[in-house]
Amino acid sequence: MNWKKIVAEYFTFSRGNRIAILAILFITVGVFFLPDALPKTSNSKTIVNDTAWISAMKRMEQREEDNSSNYSSINENNSSNYQYDRNSNNYYNKPKGELFYFDPNTLSATGWKKLGLRDKTIGTILNYLSKGGKFKKPEDLSRIYGLFPNEFERIAPYIKIENIGVQTYTNGNKENKQNDNTTPKTYTSRYSIIDINTADTTALIALPGIGSKLSVRIISFRDKLGGFYSINQVGETFALPDSTFQKIKQYLKLEITSLRKININTATIDELKAHPYIRYSLANPIIAYRNQHGNFATIEDIKKIMVVTNEIFNKIAPYLSTQ
Repeated sequence: MNWKKIVAEYFTFSRGNRIAILAILFITVGVFFLPDALPKTSNSKTIVNDTAWISAMKRMEQREEDNSSNYSSINENNSSNYQYDRNSNNYYNKPKGELFYFDPNTLSATGWKKLGLRDKTIGTILNYLSKGGKFKKPEDLSRIYGLFPNEFERIAPYIKIENIGVQTYTNGNKENKQNDNTTPKTYTSRYSIIDINTADTTALIALPGIGSKLSVRIISFRDKLGGFYSINQVGETFALPDSTFQKIKQYLKLEITSLRKININTATIDELKAHPYIRYSLANPIIAYRNQHGNFATIEDIKKIMVVTNEIFNKIAPYLSTQ
């Protein structure tokens, strides 16, 4: 056996083999050394906590604390504090309490509480009166520190101030004396009493809190009803705030109660549903019952309709007739 020949046959490479071997070596070297040659990068990112919302919440809490502290800073030992800045925070919660006519100069703490005022406000009022202060006209009460505008507007129509004597001062001591040479001043309302079934827009606009839009809505509601049979019906006018209605209620009267009635035996469904108290939900059952059972003998017969409760009947009966 010729070993030299065998070795020559196995270890002799052609030009193509040498190129392939070099390419493999180059790739191998590249795989091992290329990662070290490239710059190292990290896929991990630094997590930054977003604390902006925490700061915003703290600022909001601080503002709320500052606002609440404004109400607790009343100095009840200083009578000059009764002046109230109407541009400050308002009391938005609807006050609760019973309304009645009262004299703010003589009303007790129990009476103020019954009106729905808060204890701090009552304390400020009584402190002002105890130091010799007097309310000469209803508007004076609005300047009490801590009495919010909506609270004053709610009770203002019920303020009745008795005549107050002239105040004189002697040796620095305050004394209340009636001046016999001076005619006591009396305060009369600058608003006229109007009949709600005959008043026009001009008369309504003259009332406190009623503008041109509300006056038109009240009259439109009155016309659709066929007239008012109760002053409280005015308060049902669309978009009329209850606070405004309470202010004007004392200036309303009802003398003419001639109502326009609907004949339920001849009225069409369109005529019935046009009434604000009837609408389609009642008009349709009324027509259906009439078609099935014949004409109504009396107004009370509509109570036989299932949807007509006693409350509904009492509300719509003044506007119905059978003839």
